[in-house]
Amino acid sequence: MKITILDDYQNAIKKLESFNILKGFDITIINHTEKDTVKLAQLLHDTEIIVLIRERTEITEDLLSRLPKLRLISQTGKKSNHLDIDACTKYKVAVAEGIGSPIAPSELAWALIMNTVRQIPQAIQGMKEGKWQINIGSAIQGKTIGIWGYGKIGQKIAKYANAFGANVLVWGSENSKNQAISDGFDKANSKEEFFSKSDIITLHLRLNESTFEIVKETDLNQMSPNSVLINTARAELIEKGALLKCLKNGKPGFAGLDVYEEEPIYDMNFEFLKMANVVCTPHLGYVEQNSYELYFEKAFENVINYINKNPTNIANPEALQ
Repeated sequence: MKITILDDYQNAIKKLESFNILKGFDITIINHTEKDTVKLAQLLHDTEIIVLIRERTEITEDLLSRLPKLRLISQTGKKSNHLDIDACTKYKVAVAEGIGSPIAPSELAWALIMNTVRQIPQAIQGMKEGKWQINIGSAIQGKTIGIWGYGKIGQKIAKYANAFGANVLVWGSENSKNQAISDGFDKANSKEEFFSKSDIITLHLRLNESTFEIVKETDLNQMSPNSVLINTARAELIEKGALLKCLKNGKPGFAGLDVYEEEPIYDMNFEFLKMANVVCTPHLGYVEQNSYELYFEKAFENVINYINKNPTNIANPEALQ
């Protein structure tokens, strides 16, 4: 069967040990993201199995209707809003889900916290420009780190914060807040308290209908001029345009971002990149060697099992009927 792997920006897939699972198969790897549905459909015209790298390509009904030979989409990690599962079922395209790990995303979120609070990238850039000690950052110890979303990643961030001597304030579902209390951390009594009392806020929510634009401009305006907003989850969690507007107005004072409304970003004039109070990374949360091996091993195993007529981890079994 013809297999296509999409969006391998770093040309990394062939170098993975797990890639040997597909040895001997007819494989095409595409190293860029094609946003035009017609052009993408042309690239995938003969493809029977697609392997997706997380959510880099959106799978729509329009695209699926142009791919008559497609039979399986093997997802690295869990399926999300990038994939129209109902349309997949309609066109008899099975979707195999993979697994993931909170380790790499948690470490990336913490690295962004450290770099944004201490303003390390700005200092490095200053040295590259022949300058010395251009700024004064701040320490983590003693600050209140607000965590919205106390799942696997949020819980790891809380432990990191505790190790650095910071206070932890959790906001989210009742289960999240109760779990935080059980773990020895504090919960906010209201969203207003969460935004006004946190020195650093980091978002760790899944994006769905209930969380879309859940962070409002009015929420950000309650943050202090010295506060920091970290988003390694999804850009769409924040009301469109609100973060840029609030950063320009000084509340919050700083931001560390790994996710954006449109990805990938190649425009060097992208506004967040030009702001001295913003640290940007190119969606690196899960982009780490061990994570890649974990994600792709399971995705490739799902491919082999499907080819061997023993499909595994199918999110829409109706598509197999």
